Amino acid sequence: MPARAMPHATPALVPALFVLIWATGFVAARFVAPHAEAFTFVAIRVVGVALILAGLARVLGARWPRNRADWLHAALAGVLMQGIYVIGVFWSVQHGLPAGIAALVGSLQPLLTAMLAGPVLGERVSRRRWLGIAAGFSGALLVLAPKVGAPDSAGIPVPALAACLAAMVAMTGGTLLQKSRGGGADLLSNAAIQFVGAAFLAVPVALMLGTGRFDASPPLWWGLAWSILVNSVAGILLLLALIRRGAVAGVASLLFLVPPVSAVMAYALFGEALAPVQMGGMALAAMGVAIASRG
Repeated sequence: MPARAMPHATPALVPALFVLIWATGFVAARFVAPHAEAFTFVAIRVVGVALILAGLARVLGARWPRNRADWLHAALAGVLMQGIYVIGVFWSVQHGLPAGIAALVGSLQPLLTAMLAGPVLGERVSRRRWLGIAAGFSGALLVLAPKVGAPDSAGIPVPALAACLAAMVAMTGGTLLQKSRGGGADLLSNAAIQFVGAAFLAVPVALMLGTGRFDASPPLWWGLAWSILVNSVAGILLLLALIRRGAVAGVASLLFLVPPVSAVMAYALFGEALAPVQMGGMALAAMGVAIASRG
């Protein structure tokens, strides 16, 4: 459909769809955990996404980087954002971290990015952003503190939480790297190179540390197809459409909804429940991300 014929509601609806797709990524990690070992699954996933995005970039005539430095920059960003981050999230969920909690930890990335934007990029961090950062991290503590290391089934395993936090830090590093050097890159070709970089990390990690467990059951194939075609490829194409329509701000304004949406999905599908104090903390964290991301 030509861009001029798209409904006027698209700028409002597509960001919401993008956020919904992003939220299902954490649920997908929980969904495939019984059927495939995390390192093996992520390796297959990133290779599949890299091949599809590279093919799309070629067919659609995307602009590729002109020098080796830009290729290496995009690949390194991919190692951080699509490699270490995704491996950390899938491993942590497979080792007992609830999907909603994983989404909450991931949502702290904009807060850490805003906090580091001053010393790393020389950007001024306003009082409003500092307020959002403080509220976001305080809410996260309310969610995490009551259950970290708890012996019951609803407890949060420390190694899994540490892996997810490390993944979030890697995503922050990749984001700062992109902000500092990748602003003018073509989104589609840059994403393809990122997933190629991630594949160069994920495949050796799977071969050296993974067990190769992949039961090839229908739920696993559904989860893999969703993770590749919807979470990654469709998500990137939606982002492309949003950028071309100038509606990216709509995504930023809704990303704070990802943890609650993921938590609701995880409760409906897997019975993962949050205590009242944790739900309050998640609301506070969401408010903090919304304040820090505004504008």
